[in-house]
Amino acid sequence: MSSLQLVFPLVLIFNLIFIIQHYSCDAQDLKRCRFDAIYQLGDSISDTGNSIVEIPQAYHARFPYGQTINKATGRPSDGFLMIDYIAQSAGLPLLEPYENPNSSFSHGVDFSVAGVTASTVKTLIKWHIPLPYSNNSLSVQVKWLKKHLSTFCNVKKDCHRKLKSALFMVGTIGANDYDFAFFQGKSIEEVKKVMVPRVIQTIKTAIQKVIDYGAFRVVVPGIFQLGCTPSLLTAFSSNNSVYDAHGCLKDYNDFFMYHNNHLQVALQKIRKKNPHVRIIYGDIYGALQWVLDNLSNLG
Repeated sequence: MSSLQLVFPLVLIFNLIFIIQHYSCDAQDLKRCRFDAIYQLGDSISDTGNSIVEIPQAYHARFPYGQTINKATGRPSDGFLMIDYIAQSAGLPLLEPYENPNSSFSHGVDFSVAGVTASTVKTLIKWHIPLPYSNNSLSVQVKWLKKHLSTFCNVKKDCHRKLKSALFMVGTIGANDYDFAFFQGKSIEEVKKVMVPRVIQTIKTAIQKVIDYGAFRVVVPGIFQLGCTPSLLTAFSSNNSVYDAHGCLKDYNDFFMYHNNHLQVALQKIRKKNPHVRIIYGDIYGALQWVLDNLSNLG
């Protein structure tokens, strides 16, 4: 694995460690936070194998996906994902996918599914957006989480006690909502006006439910610069496109920052409502920006 393949997830981990150190457990690394479990909700950025249970013929069920760890596990990556590095940093086993019947869930669960949206299928149909690869959505994953937690706690006080040392990751989620809309021909301004408020509210509702289930430490990552991805560059580059210094689509990256800014406003409101809970924004956009700004020093 090259240094550049490693540096993006590691930058996010260092970012996360610093924030947890400041807000939560005075830690130099995640092991000192003494997390005993991690619960992950999200999309392909954190899917450790759920999507290939739903769609066994999925492209990431075979090489070259997983080639750097010598096994195609269903991760949409050539190796590990950011949540894998976070689990390792915390001294925990890699998260097992919820939909795999062979998973033991000894130290948490991964509910993420590649290609899913924050919005429900019903909402996507209302917006005239083609259905994604899965009927899954953030609300479905929240229901899975509730069902799983009910296997070892039911009373709220009991759940709070048993989950006091768990880390909950809500996202990354929402990027597919926007991508599907853009590829359907919807403009940035239309998506800002119609979709962003609903997507943010959906994420906000999910976070509150996770807290109601007993979470004390919640990390909510934003969306990174998808205007740098080959898919958007191929589909939306034109003579009228505005590019940044790295050759990325500036208007689209500004849009994803717009989402992130509104997400952070929502998190402030949730913090005020739940002062006993540590709610942390995971700056995945800033982490990737550091990588882009330092490409020449990274080989």
